[in-house]
Amino acid sequence: MSNPKARGRKGGPRNTENNRIYAHPLPLLFVEPPLARLNSVLGLLGLSLTRIENPHCEGIFDPLTRSVWITNMGHSMALWKRGFFGKGNLSRSEPSWLARQLNLRNAAGKHLTSEEVTARRRAERKQFKLDRARAIAAVAEEAEKLFEKEGRVVVPALSGPAIPSSATWRPTQPFTLPPPAESTADDLDGVDEEPEPLEDLEHLQLTLQEAFFLIWSLDCLTVLNPDTMEPMSLQAIWTAFQQAHLPLSIDHKPSLQLDNPFLINYVVYHHYRSLGWVVKGGIKFCVDYLLYKRGPVFSHAEFALVVMPVYEDEEDRDNSVLTLQNSEPFTWTWLSTINRVNSQVQKTLVLVYVTIPSKSRVSTSILDSPACFKHYSIREVVLRRFIPARMRD
Repeated sequence: MSNPKARGRKGGPRNTENNRIYAHPLPLLFVEPPLARLNSVLGLLGLSLTRIENPHCEGIFDPLTRSVWITNMGHSMALWKRGFFGKGNLSRSEPSWLARQLNLRNAAGKHLTSEEVTARRRAERKQFKLDRARAIAAVAEEAEKLFEKEGRVVVPALSGPAIPSSATWRPTQPFTLPPPAESTADDLDGVDEEPEPLEDLEHLQLTLQEAFFLIWSLDCLTVLNPDTMEPMSLQAIWTAFQQAHLPLSIDHKPSLQLDNPFLINYVVYHHYRSLGWVVKGGIKFCVDYLLYKRGPVFSHAEFALVVMPVYEDEEDRDNSVLTLQNSEPFTWTWLSTINRVNSQVQKTLVLVYVTIPSKSRVSTSILDSPACFKHYSIREVVLRRFIPARMRD
């Protein structure tokens, strides 16, 4: 017998399946030993037999796109399902290109990807609007006929048994996936011919901040040099990720800078990841990052972050070779626009001020290791758009 609470709760079975698939918040798994009794005895002594299972994923550094590519599908799904790291280069978020192509080949596929579920909902919503408009037009036409025949004035109703509502409306036909272009009748030579196996053309694309968090904090990612395909050392990765944001120089190798965008964005990324938030890109809402409590498949993002670099010494900004976004004082028009966009989608806007240490106080030699992060600080300013109709109380 099904649970009445789960049946009455919206998305109950779907949330249960998501809880099973995305049960682990990080790629590292803590596996408990089967001998629970022995473990309990060791627990009294302050010891534990819990072992850490590390996926040891591999990726290729791409300096042109400033990202790390995970080409192994097993590694890609491990990083996505355990913390929602990265993004499929041919997908909206989850690397599901191959699954979508297989569903196109087999239109009767029951397991839809997240993008296909969204497409189905949009198609059903469009059909509902068309059915409702037809029903309202029919009621209005009937009222006009009554006025012409009997002279009675009838106000067309916008609700009632004849007008479908979002709570009672059901699609007359189930949503079907569009047929693939290669499966037309003209291109098929025989019915019994086996389809060619699909090659997965998608890879998981990690930002440099995500990749370095997996390398430095979790030690579960190995980055390969794109030229030699050999594993890069932590020092080489640290330097390469910074140089990817520096302007190219023909005469000499660019020197590391305290206001490097990689450092500033990683400070913010690491700060919120360490607090348990799932951090994703927010370019869709004109911000730098979005914060999810558990992940995109569970709920919408609650907070939208805008990274605001602040120089400890104003002279460093004037003499810098880099032009940082949002480092100049913002206008109220810009702030109102960003705040309005995120208020409409029920997200709280947060301005994250990252203080860049002054060159007169610290030397650029500290950039040789990640220990330089202790010289950066973060301040948060939460903004809410004032709406008189909703905030009278």
